Amino acid sequence: MARAASHKLRKGRFSAEGQAYMVTTILAGREPVFGDWQLGRLLVAELRQAESLGLADSLAWVVMPDHLHWLLVLRRAPLARLVQRVKSRSARTVNQARAMQGRLWQNGFHDKAIRREEDLQHLARYIITNPLRAGLVNRVGDYPLWDAVWLQQ
Repeated sequence: MARAASHKLRKGRFSAEGQAYMVTTILAGREPVFGDWQLGRLLVAELRQAESLGLADSLAWVVMPDHLHWLLVLRRAPLARLVQRVKSRSARTVNQARAMQGRLWQNGFHDKAIRREEDLQHLARYIITNPLRAGLVNRVGDYPLWDAVWLQQ
C-alpha cells in the first residue's frame, strides 16, 4: 500500500497572523456527508466558532457535499492548528449526529497564501460559485451553505 501524500502538504508551510489564506479540505473517501445540509450546518458552526474566538476572520466559505473551501485571514494560532481544530470539532459533532464513529476528514489540507488584496474578491466569487459549477443549484443564492463578507445572499 502506498504511503499517503498528506505529509507533503506540510512541507514548507508557514503561517502568519494577518495573512489571508485559501484553504481546501476534503472528506475521507470524498463521502458526500454534507449533502445533508443539517450536517453541513454543524461544520458552519465550527467556522463561526473559530471566528468568535478570534482565531480567524472568515472572508468567504462554501461547504460542498464532500469538501470545504474557506477564505480566511489568520488571527491567532498557526494555520495548521486552526484547520485541525475545525476538522476535529466538526468530526466529533457530525459523527455524534450520525451516531457514527471514525474518520470524517482526509488527513491534511491544501492552503494557498493570498499575496494581493485584489485577488480576495476573485477567490471569494470562485468559492461561492462552486455549487453552481458542480450543478447542485441553478443560482448561487439557492445553496444554503456559503457566506462571503462582500456579498449578500
